[in-house]
Amino acid sequence: MLCRKETSFDDGDLNRNRLLTTPSEFISNTKKAFSLSINTNLEKLSNACGVTGREEQVRNLMIQLMTPYADEIQVDKMDNVIAIKKGKSGSPKIMLAAHMDEVGLMVKTITKDGFLQFSKMGGIDDRILPAQKVMVYTRKGQLPGIIGSKPPHIQKEEERKKILAYDDLFIDIGAESKEDAAKMGISIGDVVAFDIKYVNLGKDVAIGKAFDNRAGCLTMVETLKLLEKTDCTVCAVGTVQEEVGLRGAATAAFGVDPDLAIALDVTIAGDVPGVREFDTTVKMGKGPALTISDSGLITHPKILRWLMETAETQKIPFQLESGLLGSTDAARISITRQGIPSGNVSIATRYIHSPVGMLSLKDIENCAKLTAAAIQNAKEYF
Repeated sequence: MLCRKETSFDDGDLNRNRLLTTPSEFISNTKKAFSLSINTNLEKLSNACGVTGREEQVRNLMIQLMTPYADEIQVDKMDNVIAIKKGKSGSPKIMLAAHMDEVGLMVKTITKDGFLQFSKMGGIDDRILPAQKVMVYTRKGQLPGIIGSKPPHIQKEEERKKILAYDDLFIDIGAESKEDAAKMGISIGDVVAFDIKYVNLGKDVAIGKAFDNRAGCLTMVETLKLLEKTDCTVCAVGTVQEEVGLRGAATAAFGVDPDLAIALDVTIAGDVPGVREFDTTVKMGKGPALTISDSGLITHPKILRWLMETAETQKIPFQLESGLLGSTDAARISITRQGIPSGNVSIATRYIHSPVGMLSLKDIENCAKLTAAAIQNAKEYF
């Protein structure tokens, strides 16, 4: 099993993190076990619960998945997990960031009749909430429920025309009273995730929960897997609390203090009805998306050139996007300390920030190939 102790290798601010050491025999015995396919590992990550601020399940999975490919695993004070692959002195230190959290809900109040009212954790459109199956994570275990509302049959005409706000909704767990809900283990602050299981559609397409950003987490694992040897020191960080303000990335970047950084995340796939080309030209299955600008980041020109030229040299298809209203961990990393040149490599994903997303497994593979190749030639650019 993993052994935890309160020491670390001496690398500046990182030496205050909790070090997870892994005996060599553990690595040799589990490397094969965790060298699973992209499809299998994405299923594991997607089905795990990691509502923002409660990322324990995902972090434990990421520790298992990254351990065979890292020299050291640390967990910092914010509970970001950092896998370190040591390079040569004088070569760039590169931070990879993929957030582990997902949008979800949190129990806010329990009514006298045993219904759960909730707050939203991250950006969720109220329109998609009614009638969704959910899972409540309590101190006693998991409890299934459904998001309910006043039935349309007894709504007035003006009510039926309104979008139901989340504070008019409730979660029904079948409890008879507040006391009954308490006996079932429900407490204020329990997190609630959408109850969706991973499914394959054909050989290359998958649907599942929390692809934002388990797809990025898996891309980071696959990148480490491809980096057998590298001159650069790589710090692959699974960050927390991205969906509520890029918080984990801020503290992790300060501690790692990299020379440059790449955020691995998802982005909006615009290849569905109703989306204009002006809104986005990025399409599912057409390769990694490289951000030129979004609401929090203007990608450093050297970073953009580095990623584009690497993709062209390696014959990896890629897409460019600009002007999106959202942002990623790269936005916060880029303004840490004196500034860190940062960029995004993203997977085009349909229906993000909803109970279920859709993506191409080939896009994850190509994102990892591009990121690993870029790390290998980073010394030529920085």
